[in-house]
Amino acid sequence: MKNQIVKKGLRFVLLGCVGIAVVGTFVFLWKKAQPVKTTYQIVQPSTGDIATKTVATGNVEPRHEVEIKPQISGIIAELKKEAGDMVQNGEIIAVIKVIPEMVQLNSSESRVNVAEISLRQVEELFNRDKALFEQGVISREEYEKSEADYLKAKEEKATAQSELEIVRDGISRNSDVASTTQIRSTISGMILDIPVKVGNSVIQSNNFNDGTTIATVADMNDMIFKGNVDETEIGRIHTGMPINLTIGAMESRSFPANLEYVSPKGVEKNGAIQFEIKAAISIPDDAFVRAGYSANAEIVLKEAKGVLTIPESTVEFSGDSAFVYLLKQETPEQLFEKKRIETGLSDGINIEVKQGLTAQDKIRGAEVEQTK
Repeated sequence: MKNQIVKKGLRFVLLGCVGIAVVGTFVFLWKKAQPVKTTYQIVQPSTGDIATKTVATGNVEPRHEVEIKPQISGIIAELKKEAGDMVQNGEIIAVIKVIPEMVQLNSSESRVNVAEISLRQVEELFNRDKALFEQGVISREEYEKSEADYLKAKEEKATAQSELEIVRDGISRNSDVASTTQIRSTISGMILDIPVKVGNSVIQSNNFNDGTTIATVADMNDMIFKGNVDETEIGRIHTGMPINLTIGAMESRSFPANLEYVSPKGVEKNGAIQFEIKAAISIPDDAFVRAGYSANAEIVLKEAKGVLTIPESTVEFSGDSAFVYLLKQETPEQLFEKKRIETGLSDGINIEVKQGLTAQDKIRGAEVEQTK
């Protein structure tokens, strides 16, 4: 009896499981066959500003940067300034000790000796002629000629002595100009770099070489941005355009700038043609911009202010036409009507609507969820 009861119970359990599976399958297939309902976000046009921009990368540099070079060769004997110091025009930066060339020095010394010998001879002749002239033995013409020869010999001696002093010391004692051994700043500004040290040999600047740079001085109150713009966008920029300059090293601080130069010739860089641009930077008193900072220049190419805008993702483009889906019914289910609009400027996120919508209209946005 008990075995029969157990068998009947198992039979009922199996039948129940089969029934549940059948009902579950039926419900699953029924839900699968139901139409999909898609819900969308509702977007309303808003009034705002639209601008298209391009970004140029480059560096901040002083407009006037001067390399100070010596006018005489020698060895750095003293450095009176260091990088970061402010200097005025004419202020001494370094002092050079002249190391004369032996051949030139010997030649100058020999010329002085010859001039001295000539001067002594002419001086004796002049003194004799002067005595004879006072006695009335020789004419005034002969006396004046003797005097002229004496004065020329004195001048020759002085010239030879000055040349010797220049070769040996770098300057003549009788010269009114500043010593060429003293390297002076040619502009007022800040010393950016002094690449030499005491004891370094330096070469003078002349027609055959640029000479050794003693210091680099720049006016840090007049800074410019130098960057490059791709050829695809160079046709849309021009001098006078406002620029927003961002310097990453200064916690991404921004400075206003004004575009003042666009290169007429492009240069190939990394397979693309780049055009150089320059912009004058307006730096406030509380900011110190160092030379060489990398910066990004944001240039506004086109701008529309106070216009009706919608997210560009809500617009469907077909050829030259643009469409949106206008909300006609929100409950019990969303119904939309396709409507053509006229668009304007776009910044890649929002787009200007010129015709076809009002600020009170509601349009279809992004898909929210799907239900069955």
